[in-house]
Parts: sequence; C-alpha cells; structure tokens
Amino acid sequence: MSGIPLGVLDLVPVSSGSTAAEALHRTIDLAQQTERFGYTRYWFAEHHLNPGVAGTSPAVVLALTASATSTIRIGSGAVLLGHRTALSTVEEFGLIDALHPGRLDLGLGRSGGRPPGKTTGPLPTATPVVDGRTPNGLLIPPRFSFAHLLGSPRIALQRHLLQQPNAQAQDYGEQVDDILALLRGEYRSADGIEAHAVPGEGAELQVWILGSSGGESAQVAGRNGLRFGANYHVSPATVLEAAEGYRAAFQPSEDLDKPYVSVSADVVVGEDDATARELATGYGLWVRSIRTAEGAIPFPSPEQARTHAWTDADRTLVADRVDTQFVGSPGRVADRLEQLQEATGADELIITTITHDHADRVRSYQLLAEEWQRR
Repeated sequence: MSGIPLGVLDLVPVSSGSTAAEALHRTIDLAQQTERFGYTRYWFAEHHLNPGVAGTSPAVVLALTASATSTIRIGSGAVLLGHRTALSTVEEFGLIDALHPGRLDLGLGRSGGRPPGKTTGPLPTATPVVDGRTPNGLLIPPRFSFAHLLGSPRIALQRHLLQQPNAQAQDYGEQVDDILALLRGEYRSADGIEAHAVPGEGAELQVWILGSSGGESAQVAGRNGLRFGANYHVSPATVLEAAEGYRAAFQPSEDLDKPYVSVSADVVVGEDDATARELATGYGLWVRSIRTAEGAIPFPSPEQARTHAWTDADRTLVADRVDTQFVGSPGRVADRLEQLQEATGADELIITTITHDHADRVRSYQLLAEEWQRR
C-alpha cells in the first residue's frame, strides 16, 4: 500500500504532568521525525479552551514547523471559519506561503463559533452496511449525537470569546467562495469594489475542505472542485456518506480534474499488540473528557487511566471512538488501514496518534511507516 500516501494530523496534545511549551517542542520534533519517515503532509487541528490540547492556532504552529522542516507538506486540518473572516485566513496563510512557497495546505472547516445548522439523519450510501460492517469488514458504528455538546456552557463561552460582540458568522459556502476569489485575485464586493490580499493573492496553496458528513462541507468541496478530508477518527459513523456525498457533488476545477479524498484514522502502533494496547490505555478517558463537554484533559498515563471507575454511561459515550481506534502491532494496524482505504476509496490516509510518552508516539509513527512501505 505504499502507493497510498500517509499524512499526520497533530492536535499538539499536552500529556499529564507536562506543559503546553513541552507539547510544542515535541510537535516540532515529531514533524521532523515523520518527514524523515516519509509521511507526505503534517496538519494541525484547531481547538480552544481544552487544557490537554495546545494547538489553538494552526497558522502559528505550522509557521514554526515550516521553519524546522524542508520537504513535508504542512497545513491546517482545519482552520475553523466560524470565528474568522475570509481575508484574515488568506492573509495568514499568504504570509507563511511567502516564506515557504508550494508547501502549504489550507484545510477549511465549518465549525467553531458558527451557529449549528439544520441537523439531518444518516444519508444513504452506495456501500452497504450490514450489522455495522461494510462488505470488507470495516466497523461503521451507530451515529453519535453531538446535541448535548452544542448546548454546553463551555461551548457557548468558547463562541462568546472567539467572536466580536454581535458578530454573525458568514454563510460557510459564501466564505469559501470569498477565500478562493481572494487567492485568485478575483474578489469583488457587492458594489463591485476590488480587494487584493497581499501576501495571499496567488499563493501556491492546496485548498481542502474537511467534513464529517455528506452535507454542506462535502457539497462545498465538490462544487468547487477542491480536495476533501473525511473524518473517520472524529465521526466514524458518517465517513462513508461524507466521502460518497463529496464524490457525487464533485465538479472538475482548474486545480483538480477528479475527486480526491483523504480519510483520517486514530492509530496507536507498538512492537506487539499488548504493548500497543497499553500505550492506548488513556485514550478512552481522554475521549470521555471531550464528549462530556468539559474539554480535553491532559492525556493521561496508563496508570492514571486505570484509576477511573467506568460506568455504563461512560462506555456508551466513547464506544464509537474506542472501537474504531486502530491499535496493535504494525501488521495488524496496517491491515485495518488497508480495510479503511478500501471501504472509503481514500486517495490517502491521515494518521493521528496520541500517547502519554513522546518517544512512544514517535515510535508508533515510525513502525507504521516502515510496515506501510513494505506493502
């Protein structure tokens, strides 16, 4: 499977007992190491008010990473457009592209301060799912409801702190259109006034849309002929509808003549299955902190995680994420990634790995890269 590229998605996790500064230094090291291992791209997610996640500004962190690396593509996975403007986004990434031309991915997401849109049920997919499995055996768990998160006081506070008073988020599709127009140098206001973002205009960016369903994000990516990232690691229940919805909506563009999909996976690789399971022990408790809307806690050590008294409600809350995390020896995890790629038709895979110890995280990426290149 070495023909299918592997990339990295980094949340800049803070381990228990460490600091955000240490997490940032470890991120720079991981980017350098994964570049050497042969990973294609290195993306940063955007999260706010999470004690266990230091990746609050993808643009800032990737600018630092760009200076510490030389060949790996770098980018956002994703910039959250709900609390920023098209111009600020183009100018930020234009600044980085001016110093590191041709290496930047601008991944755009619709969350983050944007009022929730109309919710829909599962969309039909061409791939049959029987008893929670695709024909090749990939687990597609029941759909998880995020309704309780949208109504949480912490999420409301985040929205309040990220947006100017009385500000309204721009329509997502219109905002993406404005970003593309500014990059091309074709922006015109409703009154016909030109705007030129310098730096930014003409930047050599690959623009991606990231989404978790076949809804608005997939449609915007498809009609604009952009690359699309589907999130199996965030919303495994909807990965098929996301990929298929994008492909159905796709229209060729100057940049892309056919659909191009990346799919993310949460992975922990060890020398053997038992070692990998031990390294992944803290994952469930970490996901629980996110799903209860308290915000991601510093990633716990296996010893700390084992002290948690799990309830049935806890287990239900995290089941879809824990059951779809790929944990094991290099061969076992590579087999499951092949299964994911086959079921979704992914053109590449984006790997996100969190362990308490930095050396174990680096080693996980190394073991996976070595196994993938043998296939």
